[in-house]
Amino acid sequence: MSNIKIGRMVVGPVQTNCYYVLNEDTKEAVVIDPADKGDRIYEEITKRGMTIRGILLTHGHFDHVMGLDSLRKAADVKAYIGEGDAALIESADLNVSHMFGMPFRTKADETVKDGQVLEMAGMKIKVIGTPGHTAGGVSYYFEEAGIVVSGDTLFSESVGRTDFPTSSSAKLRESIKEKLFALPEDVYVYPGHGPVTTIEHEKANNPFV
Repeated sequence: MSNIKIGRMVVGPVQTNCYYVLNEDTKEAVVIDPADKGDRIYEEITKRGMTIRGILLTHGHFDHVMGLDSLRKAADVKAYIGEGDAALIESADLNVSHMFGMPFRTKADETVKDGQVLEMAGMKIKVIGTPGHTAGGVSYYFEEAGIVVSGDTLFSESVGRTDFPTSSSAKLRESIKEKLFALPEDVYVYPGHGPVTTIEHEKANNPFV
């Protein structure tokens, strides 16, 4: 049985799922998509006896990163983003915060690319390039635990929007069909918004793919 567990906090102006993935053996964790209230995220995780070792970003839209700066400062760790979104996160126009009337910009510390395997908090995390919702969107696959965090690429019976800067509906469908649907069917999908699903369920029931 895997020693990796995942938890969720729903935060931010559009109810974004912020996840923490925990190595139960070491009580070390990574945080994925600190959407808002980084101080609160830090307090909630550390009061449970966990130590944050890194911050992973599925993409650079404002509603997934507004808590990054305060969380990164509190935890004193690095933040990672797909190489194709490094510029997007730094632009209030590209990260669509300006469009929603709350201009915001920040930056990651390092970039990651498709196929890269990160070793963090005693866990191996495979980066899966899933462009479409943004040009540099990525998903994070924890093979040992049978979970993938898909950001705004794949939702339960839905998919991410493709009417934003750098979006592409063709690339989004390709990412889902060729990358995510290639994972084992019993893998649990943890999306950026909404409930958890599985690869098997989405193959059979997602009307957008």
